[in-house]
Amino acid sequence: MSVNLATMLREGTKKSHTMAENVGFVKCFLKGVVEKKSYRKLVADLYFVYSAMEEEMEKLKDHEIISKIYFPKLNRKQTLESDLHFYFGKNWQDEIRISDSAKDYVERIHEIAKTQPELLVAHSYTRYLGDLSGGQILKKISQKAMNLSDGEGTAFYEFDDISDEKAFKDTYRQAMNDLPVDMEMAELIVEEANDAFGLNMRVFQELEGNLVKAIGTMLFNTLTRRRTRGSTELATAE
Repeated sequence: MSVNLATMLREGTKKSHTMAENVGFVKCFLKGVVEKKSYRKLVADLYFVYSAMEEEMEKLKDHEIISKIYFPKLNRKQTLESDLHFYFGKNWQDEIRISDSAKDYVERIHEIAKTQPELLVAHSYTRYLGDLSGGQILKKISQKAMNLSDGEGTAFYEFDDISDEKAFKDTYRQAMNDLPVDMEMAELIVEEANDAFGLNMRVFQELEGNLVKAIGTMLFNTLTRRRTRGSTELATAE
C-alpha cells in the first residue's frame, strides 16, 4: 500500500516551516544580515548533522524504505567540508565544535536509524528538499552579505550532480509517494518531519544569540570609533 506522502509532508509541515522562517536568525539571514562567525558556526553544525544522516542512510541503503529515497548525489558532507576549510583553514577539524542543539539533532538521527529507520525519510525530506528549493537564493544572500567571490564558502548550496533541480525534486517526491508505507507510518513520518523542523529551529535559536552579540559588538565598535573621531576633532579645533 502506498500513500501520497509528499503531499502529506508538504501540508503537514506548513506551520513548522513558517515557524522556522520566523526565527530571528533566519529572518536576519533572509534580509541579508549575515555575520561570518555566526554563519560558520551554522556550517559546522550542519556538517555534524549531515555527517550523521548520510552515515546512517549509507548503512541503510538496502533497506526496503530508505533505498527508495537514497540518492548519493544529494550528499552534503563533502561540500560542507570544503566550506569549513574556507572558513576555518586547513585545520578546520580541530577548530569546530558541535553546539548543544546540533548534538541533540545528531543523537535523534542515530536513535531512529537504530529503532525505526523509516523515520529517516522525514529528515531527508526536511533537509534536502529545503536545500534544493532555497539553496540558490541563500547562496546569493551569503555572497553579498559576506563579500564572497563565487565559489568561496558556498559549496553547500551547489548540487553539481543535479542538472535540473526542479525535475529532480519531482522525481524525489514521486519516490516518496511510491514508498511501501501505510497511513499509520506516513503519519509518523509527518510527525517526525515536524520534530525535525523543531530541531533545526533550536540550532537557529542558539545561533541567534551569537548573532545578536556580534551585531551588538559591531555597533559598539562603530559608536566608539565615531566618538573617538569626534573627540580628536574637538581637541584639534581647540
